[in-house]
Amino acid sequence: MSVSEYNYRDVGVDIDVGNTFVHAVQPFAKSTARAGTLAQLGGFGAFFDLQKAGYHDPILVSAADGVGTKIKIATAVDNLDSIGIDLVAMLVNDLVVHGAEPLFFLDYIATENLNIKNATRIVAGIAKACRQAGCALVGGETAEMPGTYAKGEYDLAGFAVGAVERDSLMTGQAVVPGDIVLGLASDGLHANGYSMVRHVVRAQGLSYKDPAPFASCFTLGEALLVPTRIYVQPCLTLIRAGFVKALAHITGGGLLENIPRVIPNSCAASLDATTWSLPPVFYWLARNGPIALLEMVRIFNCGIGMIAVVPPIAVERAIELLAENGIPSFSIGVITPRNGEVAITISGMEVAWHV
Repeated sequence: MSVSEYNYRDVGVDIDVGNTFVHAVQPFAKSTARAGTLAQLGGFGAFFDLQKAGYHDPILVSAADGVGTKIKIATAVDNLDSIGIDLVAMLVNDLVVHGAEPLFFLDYIATENLNIKNATRIVAGIAKACRQAGCALVGGETAEMPGTYAKGEYDLAGFAVGAVERDSLMTGQAVVPGDIVLGLASDGLHANGYSMVRHVVRAQGLSYKDPAPFASCFTLGEALLVPTRIYVQPCLTLIRAGFVKALAHITGGGLLENIPRVIPNSCAASLDATTWSLPPVFYWLARNGPIALLEMVRIFNCGIGMIAVVPPIAVERAIELLAENGIPSFSIGVITPRNGEVAITISGMEVAWHV
């Protein structure tokens, strides 16, 4: 009795497709090349020369992240073109908080079976964001995992490295009472809170193909997939101008949990919600969840994707520089001495946001 021999394709993994994909995305990686990049895709590791990038006494800053369940909506509506932008943005925005210039990026794409067209769309978005952030896409990993993911499912993760000269590393320890908190406008939800978003969509009985209740010129899926804003170049401009004492990327944990990470324990931040408007998507979520406002500012960015702490004398010029770089910003609060355990207070939410 003869026994048939198995190959890898029989159990759901096609090595040839993976190799074809690597060749297909090489032009995207090449388009992100910058000073310091030394190798092409396909090796066992990627190289980067810090001296050629212009650094003398650098501190390396690294970050890893994903896009959470936002990928569920992207796959549900077959729109994978911008989810790679989210992936890069979540990482490079974290790096610049420390004053670091993003240098290089690696991605991880996991799926049941590799679809070259779909995976290439994801990488095209990654490359687009890398170019905007000024970092090189130097490599990554694509994993076919039948039995782990359902058909058509994807998961994304990324890893980024940046550098800052040792004497320019931002720790937030220079922040003192009287400094001003600037809020840099977000482009919407960015890539946090989507488990709650998906719950609200289900509870409202909506389809992602329906008109968005808060933006009727878009479908709900389109409105929810607006990519994360990349703050790297505007923030580096502020840093190089000497205006910034601290930056905080407003991601998971919202305004309440991210700002305390970058100010001294002796300081608190007092924010005033009347100084900026709650964008329509957040208003819709709060009202239709319904979600309490205190919970909103713990889950979502609520229209503020990054904060910058600046001395009072620099406020006007900082806002002007951000506007010149396409980022609306607002003076949303002040640093105060910390009394007790509360590090962040936000006044005026009920009055300003009318939820």
